[in-house]
Amino acid sequence: MTPRLSRRGFLGVLGGAVAVAGLAGCGAVGLDTPAGQTGEMLTSAVPLPAPYRVPLPIPAVARPTGTLGGADLYEITQLAADVEIIPGLRTTIWGYDGTFPGPTFETRSGRPVVVRHTNRLPVPTVVHLHGGHTPSDSDGWPLDLVLPVGDTSNWAHVHNGVPMVGNTIAGTREHHYPMSQRAATLWYHDHRMDFTAPNVYRGLAGMHLVRDDVEDALGLPTGDHELPLFVCDRAFAADGSFDYPSLDRTLRTVPGVEDRYVSGVLGDVVLVNGAPWPVHEVDGTRYRLRIVNGSNARRYSFALRVPGGPDLPFTQVGSDGGLLAAPVRQTALDAAPGERFDVVVDFAAVPVGTEVTMVNTLGTGSTADVVRFHVVRAARDDSRVPARLADDVAPLVPGPVVREFAFGRGAVGDTRGWTINGRAFDPNSSLADIPLGQVETWRFRSDVHHPVHVHLDPFQVLARDGKPPRATDVGWKDTVDVLPAEIVDVAVRFTDLAGRYVFHCHNLEHEDMAMMATIRTV
Repeated sequence: MTPRLSRRGFLGVLGGAVAVAGLAGCGAVGLDTPAGQTGEMLTSAVPLPAPYRVPLPIPAVARPTGTLGGADLYEITQLAADVEIIPGLRTTIWGYDGTFPGPTFETRSGRPVVVRHTNRLPVPTVVHLHGGHTPSDSDGWPLDLVLPVGDTSNWAHVHNGVPMVGNTIAGTREHHYPMSQRAATLWYHDHRMDFTAPNVYRGLAGMHLVRDDVEDALGLPTGDHELPLFVCDRAFAADGSFDYPSLDRTLRTVPGVEDRYVSGVLGDVVLVNGAPWPVHEVDGTRYRLRIVNGSNARRYSFALRVPGGPDLPFTQVGSDGGLLAAPVRQTALDAAPGERFDVVVDFAAVPVGTEVTMVNTLGTGSTADVVRFHVVRAARDDSRVPARLADDVAPLVPGPVVREFAFGRGAVGDTRGWTINGRAFDPNSSLADIPLGQVETWRFRSDVHHPVHVHLDPFQVLARDGKPPRATDVGWKDTVDVLPAEIVDVAVRFTDLAGRYVFHCHNLEHEDMAMMATIRTV
């Protein structure tokens, strides 16, 4: 049996766990870390189903229940539910409206939204709209807890003798989203201090699509030919439950994971929209795929395999922050946790009857499979991908590097942990105060893989190790995959909203173990 550790204990072993890795090219932390990953594999204790037998689910679309102060009002209840994920077994999820993923929001740029979340789970929660241009009091500050309905427990945080205080509310919180942003593929997920990783792992995540008139006029595939694909990995215990190595399986008191998994948790089952390796029947036409990497730590390299023929290309039309200036042909999509890709795939390029399989070339065994598309019929296609998509992706023109942030091992109190500039997360002090409207160059340095996510506004990737960005770095980004021992420069500009925000590593185990920093926009 793996021994349990206190928070101090698990942070203490972190230094030893990562020391074996150094700055190895694959970024491995621990002896069994798969190449291209930072994390350790959990092996399911149940027989895994054959891939491509379960139909691809399409999450329900959230519907407003009314209006509030001129904004569309949505009401979501966070609750536990027993669902069938592995055929023949029941899994208890924590879900938005009791589903995994949660309902997909479809909102419009310029039309304000209020989402009223009610917590009927046994633990506090925090909701963050990832990619949202959101006031700080609705952004999902990690200490702005929503306590369970009727719970009067003391959930105060004290770290290294320093009290961490947020705006705690019992039962229900309203999040106000002005939607003053361009059309984009966003997602929402839990952001609770110290417990983001296990809360998301249990199911607290969903997609949010912002639409606008510019996008509507392009003629991209719509309706049944637009597919949300929320991709994540999980492992399952013998009773069918999600297997996650929390120190405290109730997720109420002691944060953190067993010592083997401090670098990140990787599962051996790839889920798409909550189903293991699903299959979907498609017409021989163009399809728009809205891809979210919702995994805790797993990185993917997606490719579209055609039996006996070349891979189908992706035509990328959007990134984290919305439409690109022009479409970009991609042969593969390298996706770190938190990243999104908006792509068009033309299934008319293969004969009817072809099975096109989206694979993960960073995976082996069960993690190499993702989802299959079976082209079942020819059909009329009125969609198109115009040569020009958007006119508001002009390059930002920053000055020289003004801020550097090193992501790596460091001191967390009197122990070792994951830090930014050698500092553990401190909600009471700002690592940077940034004037609104000012364009700055930020430099991210890494020891191992760190997908860096910045709240409030997207940025543009300028360079990797002084060289041009990767092909998939195009457009507006809010999450960038910083590779082992790499330096990535980005151009940052915050607008409109002054307040307190965070940026952090989106390897959720790293985030929970202090790799997060407070910033203020002023």
